[in-house]
Amino acid sequence: MIDRYLMEAEKARSLGKTNRQALLAIKNSYLREAVGSDISQQMLGDYALWRMSAAGDGIKPQTAGNDLAHLGSVLSLARAAWKYEINPQAMPGARLVLKRLGYNIKIRERDRRPTLEELDKVLKHFFEILARRPTVIHMAKVVVFAIFSTRRMDKITRIMWEDLDEHCHAVKVRNMKNPEQKIGNDVWCHLPHEAWAIVQSMPRQCAEIFSYNTDSIGTAWSRACKMVGIEDLHFHDLRHEGVSRLFEIDWDIPRVSSVSGHRSWNSLRRYTI
Repeated sequence: MIDRYLMEAEKARSLGKTNRQALLAIKNSYLREAVGSDISQQMLGDYALWRMSAAGDGIKPQTAGNDLAHLGSVLSLARAAWKYEINPQAMPGARLVLKRLGYNIKIRERDRRPTLEELDKVLKHFFEILARRPTVIHMAKVVVFAIFSTRRMDKITRIMWEDLDEHCHAVKVRNMKNPEQKIGNDVWCHLPHEAWAIVQSMPRQCAEIFSYNTDSIGTAWSRACKMVGIEDLHFHDLRHEGVSRLFEIDWDIPRVSSVSGHRSWNSLRRYTI
């Protein structure tokens, strides 16, 4: 089920490095021998407890919750699309039991933002690498575009030149993340002038504007943070930085959502803190 999910779901959208790694870890665990009809509330709950034990790497409850969320996506699709006989109450039941046992497996929203000093350090690092090796990924442009466009890494690498609206300074974001619709949910988002300037500076050599691999970007980001001594700063935190900045320069909710693509005030609320 996991192999098929990784192959077929990836065709529609990038699953992300973290998602893939979590699913591959589950695939290589003792759960690999489980048959669809045998997957139960107890089996899933026991797996989460094992992952939180020393034998299962001693991960935090929230990380175990993430594992269950990733696996839940696989099981839901396997049941609905591939006709596997999976108890639909197995996953919610396992999560409820873990909650009653006192484990907080709810996914926490990150509120980490880079400081100006951290951004200076990481951008300086990327420019130094570029000076020595002009053919490497232009990470400085990717980082600045991520902040001012508020786009996720996988969306940045999938933007095509044909997705630009030159007149309105907008970009079509394909398959925008949405709880109710992930495929075919294309949204036009405004690009502030800083992001637009980055786009116009890119060479028109490929169909994609940023013709880079997401894994390569993620690796370059992680290595740079380690080299300059920045801790616990994810590339995705740049989106939080970008949206929060718009509120800080007194943009109202409709104007901010025209850039970020959020559909509701509730989903934007955490960026105002």
